[in-house]
Amino acid sequence: MDPKALKKLVESISNTVKSFKKSEVECLIRLFHKLVGRADVRLDNVGLDRNAFRGILYSIFGMTDDVLMNRVFFAFDKDNDNCINVKEWVKGLSVFLRGTFEERLKFCFEVYYLNGDGYISREEIFDMLKNSLHQPSSEEETDEGIKELVDITLKKMDYDNDGKISFADFEKAVKEERLLLEVFGPCLPEAKNCLDFEALAFRHILTSRF
Repeated sequence: MDPKALKKLVESISNTVKSFKKSEVECLIRLFHKLVGRADVRLDNVGLDRNAFRGILYSIFGMTDDVLMNRVFFAFDKDNDNCINVKEWVKGLSVFLRGTFEERLKFCFEVYYLNGDGYISREEIFDMLKNSLHQPSSEEETDEGIKELVDITLKKMDYDNDGKISFADFEKAVKEERLLLEVFGPCLPEAKNCLDFEALAFRHILTSRF
């Protein structure tokens, strides 16, 4: 790994991500490079594909839901090239590990809408709730129950009554009741998983202090 290229990349990313120290950014870049496992390519030209990233979400952050893991991938993948580059990796982790309430709010909303129009539609709510509810009853009974849940959700969160949830709707609802942040499924890691990841990623920094 070229030290000059690494230093330049650390500087560039540190200027856009304020929640990590430069030493931590360097550790995350090194970890990314290790995970990609391709030492013969430039640092700014490699990435994690969806399967590799899902493996990280599962093994490190304890996520198990296939649909939500895919959605988290797309929320990390800002340039929509089906690959998470090193900058997207660090920026995404800054929200995952140390995001402010506002950053997490925006991240969850991005995870929950799929079609890129900036709204969570009735159909998307139905699909997400159906995915998260594993009921032993028949599919027909389950669908009817979910439709009722969708109606209740829209009644609670659709402030402008247009049949879909905008970011303004989502923000207002979550600020009034924070438990609604992950209302359509867990897309943020638990605190313990975050601490475990930081202990792994930043262990060289921690050991050098003693």
